Amino acid sequence: MSGEMPATLRSAAWFGPADRDGFIHRSWMKNQGLPDHVFDGRPVIGICNTWSELTPCNAHFRTIAERVKRGVWEAGGFPVEFPVTSLGETLMRPTAMLFRNLASMDVEESVRANPIDGVVLLAGCDKTTPSLLMGAASCDLPALMISGGPMLNGKYRGQDIGSGTNVWSFSEAVRGGTMTMGEFQEAESCMHRSAGHCMTMGTASTMACMVEALGIGMPGNASYPAVDSRRYTLAHMAGRRMVEMVREDLRMSKILTRKAFENAVRAINAVGGSTNAVLHLIALAGRIGVPFKLEDWDTLGRGVPCLVDLMPAGRFLMEDFCYAGGLPAVLRELGPLIHRDALVVTGKTMGEHIKDAPCYNREVIRTVHNPLRAEAGIAVVRGNLAPLGAVVKPSAATPELMKHRGKAVVFSSIEDFHARIDDPDLEIDAQSVMVLQYCGPRGYPGMPEVGNMPLPPKLLKQGITDLVRISDARMSGTAYGTVVLHVAPEAAMGGALALVQNGDWIELDVEQRRLHLDVPEAELARRKAAWTPPAPPSNRGYYKLYTDHVLQADQGADFDFLVGGSGAGIPRESH
Repeated sequence: MSGEMPATLRSAAWFGPADRDGFIHRSWMKNQGLPDHVFDGRPVIGICNTWSELTPCNAHFRTIAERVKRGVWEAGGFPVEFPVTSLGETLMRPTAMLFRNLASMDVEESVRANPIDGVVLLAGCDKTTPSLLMGAASCDLPALMISGGPMLNGKYRGQDIGSGTNVWSFSEAVRGGTMTMGEFQEAESCMHRSAGHCMTMGTASTMACMVEALGIGMPGNASYPAVDSRRYTLAHMAGRRMVEMVREDLRMSKILTRKAFENAVRAINAVGGSTNAVLHLIALAGRIGVPFKLEDWDTLGRGVPCLVDLMPAGRFLMEDFCYAGGLPAVLRELGPLIHRDALVVTGKTMGEHIKDAPCYNREVIRTVHNPLRAEAGIAVVRGNLAPLGAVVKPSAATPELMKHRGKAVVFSSIEDFHARIDDPDLEIDAQSVMVLQYCGPRGYPGMPEVGNMPLPPKLLKQGITDLVRISDARMSGTAYGTVVLHVAPEAAMGGALALVQNGDWIELDVEQRRLHLDVPEAELARRKAAWTPPAPPSNRGYYKLYTDHVLQADQGADFDFLVGGSGAGIPRESH
């Protein structure tokens, strides 16, 4: 050994002392074949890995982690890989969102408890990105994120098909009698052809764009396919850069500023991103201490055009987006809407990275003068049905339904919905408003992606493809339709959503940002007096912790006791 580590490194508290405790920390690490010189004062870089075979989107992360290690070693750092809870959207029940906050706690405590000077975060599937960012932000060490990258385009009978988006459309086609079950099953093996996350502009791709727009990921992070060699090159360079960030003390709070959040909102709108980003960005802001509210999504999104022609709002997929120029081309096209002086993990400004960003395909990435849609912002609607707000994604909605008045058809749970939606005697027509209750953060619990309720077959067979749908749930970023989501307060909290009855008139006016239940206040008061809250799903374990402490959707559905960070002070010695 060459003396004690510099006092500026956290890891020096573990590996620096020439005493009994230093002996313990170094000696046990050496059972992995580590030589003396790795403890000579070099930065210890944690590689936070959400690899899991139960999270198919992240199943290639062992390879990415190895590439990060190469870069760390090359730059004179000491890489240490560690696992945290992996959240797979496609398999986890009742919903991966239930465990986002748990995973964030895992990250926060793992980083704080261990000799880590900086951390590289490996995330891909929907909830792994916000959970890792939230946990790391609570510690505020130097950190950067590498997204796993999208899958290659799905291919079915000579056409590109997109994960999620075509699942919903094919499913509706089967229910409507225009696609056979054999064709449906054939498409199942054609959609997901490689490692990676959804290749539509679903939540995973939206999160990858958010990471790059926030400046917390390397340029190019958002769109390189998972199996593209450039993804591995990016991982290698990220490992090198992480060592430099520790030496520069470039912490997350220096990057995740208000300007970074504004850049992220505008970028997400410009790519036609998922409504799930609303929850995650609000929760992240709460952890890092940036003032950022639900209203900011509406304010900042106004006037932002949708420039990217990707499913579910458009035609193409993430592989096409990559070849067209990716997110840098979009950010450059947004011009003055982007804060170009915002700092990026590279140590440069966003403006430096995007000033010469090329676009190679104007069908995929449009100009501001020829957008896919002139207004792409996520709209926040309010009224007596959602006094704390609800969100709708205009770019995925039917224009004719953006101003609508109809009678409610109410489902009291997702089980009630599934039990009745295929009934040919269900009283519903093209003017109806479908309402789903008790699917919010506490009510489900976990706020599942069921807000884009499938339409009844009796209407599909009439050629009706969209209805206004309202709930306190979320929907997949790969989904589409005139869907009002995240109603707050939720039904389980006694919000007005719990009081809606069949036949009530509901008015939606997205342009006026209005969502109104046309029932007299006295009648609503009578219903509220007769309402009883649902029993909690469990009186033990994580379910109880979640239902006791989760905040409402307008506050990002974080835990009340996690808002605000705790830093990365050195814990007490363990021996």
